Amino acid sequence: MRKDARDQPVLQSIAVSVKRSSGISGALLAKRRCHFSEAKQWQRPGTFPGHTERLELTHTGQKMTQLFDSYFMGGFECSSHRRKDGRRLDLLLSTKHDIYAAQDYRSLIDHGIRTVRDGVRWHRIEASPGTYDWSSFLPQLHAARETGVQPIWDVCHYGWPDDIDIWSPAFVTRFANFAGALAALIRDEWPDIPYYCPMNEISFWAWAGGDTGSIAPYQRWRGMELKRQLVRATIATIEAIREVDPRARFVSVDPLINVVPKNERQRRKAENARLAQYGAWDMLLGKLMPELGGKPDYLDIMGVNFYSHNQWYLNGPTIRKGQPNYRPLRDILTEVYQRYERPLFIAETGAEGDRRVPWLQYVCDEVAAALEGGVPVGGICLYPITDYPGWENYRHCPTGLLGYVEEGGRPVYQELATEIRRQSERFERLFEPA
Repeated sequence: MRKDARDQPVLQSIAVSVKRSSGISGALLAKRRCHFSEAKQWQRPGTFPGHTERLELTHTGQKMTQLFDSYFMGGFECSSHRRKDGRRLDLLLSTKHDIYAAQDYRSLIDHGIRTVRDGVRWHRIEASPGTYDWSSFLPQLHAARETGVQPIWDVCHYGWPDDIDIWSPAFVTRFANFAGALAALIRDEWPDIPYYCPMNEISFWAWAGGDTGSIAPYQRWRGMELKRQLVRATIATIEAIREVDPRARFVSVDPLINVVPKNERQRRKAENARLAQYGAWDMLLGKLMPELGGKPDYLDIMGVNFYSHNQWYLNGPTIRKGQPNYRPLRDILTEVYQRYERPLFIAETGAEGDRRVPWLQYVCDEVAAALEGGVPVGGICLYPITDYPGWENYRHCPTGLLGYVEEGGRPVYQELATEIRRQSERFERLFEPA
């Protein structure tokens, strides 16, 4: 979920569509309590050998173990869906990351960032059904191996091949087959444990693409139908990848939101809208709509996205940081961890222009407070890590540590670089390397 200005009316209208088609009921209001001990070990149910997360929740001077190779991460914008006018977005192409991957990775390493979120372009690789041309992906994979960064691969970031009907059973089968072929390629090319995000932002995509018609497939009042389809595809993909490479780990990413009623009559509607953020995760667990096949080990690592516009009044304006009803990020992170008891990290966060540094400071302060309260937040991913062109109007969105490619490379936003260095030193004192 981006912070481009195009998102604002979309976000502000979420409650109407959630109420009509989300299927989220008041039964999900019940929350499990979690009591933190000084040191707690969590193991993913049904885990494979070696897949144990040591989450040291301690206040006695011991260090916690971070999830990834670096606490701070960089995410490359890789959306690839078609706009309403039929033009396909390809952000890896338009930001030139597809040809500057090695340079981009080295630049991030220079700033202490050794873990990245990056994308695989399904529509380019499988232009013909069942035929895979990896030439658009191999430069990224080889660059990651040569530079030593640790990638988390988005297998589908809103885009799919033109010949597939996203509503059909064939979508699930084709996506799982594609992911299995991708996993076989990476298994043979990559010596370390691979990380995958099968479907980016299932709940957000289902709402924006199936309820409000804001992104592909541009439907209205079909959000729950789309969410179920994306969950089916995710489950099939996890199974296909695990069959090929049992080492694989999986990240499930969705935004964190807060919806506040403007009056007492709206309270139930606002709460249902807020709880819709948990829909996809609950389906993967098998808690919601178990007929989809969900089970606990499909929810491995949780990635949570958070921007300045992620809180609003029901059918009303954004709630800004500092306003009375703004909910601290630390409280939202605590609720998520108590609900799922899974390792988690901030998978997307950032701001534009001169707001980049203050926003990072806020997020880091809140994450530090959550850690102090026993919530094992395993990393913070700056997203997008490069500037990018807006989806609808191609305006220059200055969000990144790294700017547009210029002669001699990408310019660095020095104020953000300095703050990343300062915050990295702060969190290094709390964490042991992965």
